[in-house]
Amino acid sequence: MPRAQRGAGKARVFITGSADGLGHAAARMLLAEGHEVVVHVRSQARLPAVEELMEQGAIATIGDLSDVAHIRDLASQVNAIGRMDAVIHNAGIISGPQLLVVNVVAPYLLTALIQRPEHLIYLSSMHRGGRADLAGMDWTGRTSTGSYSDSKLFVTTLAAAVARLWPEVYSNAVDPGWVPTRMGGPGAPDDLRLGHLTQEWLATSNDPEALTSGGYWHHQQREQPHPAVNDAGFQGRLLADLACATGTKLA
Repeated sequence: MPRAQRGAGKARVFITGSADGLGHAAARMLLAEGHEVVVHVRSQARLPAVEELMEQGAIATIGDLSDVAHIRDLASQVNAIGRMDAVIHNAGIISGPQLLVVNVVAPYLLTALIQRPEHLIYLSSMHRGGRADLAGMDWTGRTSTGSYSDSKLFVTTLAAAVARLWPEVYSNAVDPGWVPTRMGGPGAPDDLRLGHLTQEWLATSNDPEALTSGGYWHHQQREQPHPAVNDAGFQGRLLADLACATGTKLA
């Protein structure tokens, strides 16, 4: 049942990559609004980064998103807490051999393994420069294949595929803009608050516009994504590749 018909109840939201940047900022704002927040850090050593959030009531989970075994364990941790109302797939890296694992395999596996929430939000960025070509992609992280833009095209396509295949779920992709985070750099020109506002809105709002699926959003406005994103054939090939690589199908 859509949240719009449930009254003004508070949401339980899981956010990957909550140690800093947009994930941390979104967690802080959602906690301030009274929502229940489940945060995520890469390792035990990163827990101090979310200590302030935990003092405000956040529940912490731990898992290295470059390691498939850790991703599976993270999904188990989240399921043990209980069903999420929303999952924000925020974590990402900009380069390196594990680029496709962190940016694409992790959100795919977590989507497949976490008890299905009502809202799924996937962070995109610069995806229009990506190539709709899966040939030679190494989903294991053993070799460097694919660019950052490729990875974001793939995860944006994943969001659209989930919207098509799971009509009972609101699945959307968000471009947060070029914001001054550790990844974006201190000179980034966009507004940091706007960089995480759309994710929070899609995860918790009763606004009829937020209760839609299959969108590509930038600062609460829908935009047209790369043409491959809504190509059912490309979606199917991507899901088949990821299912083969992980041994886990998207139900």
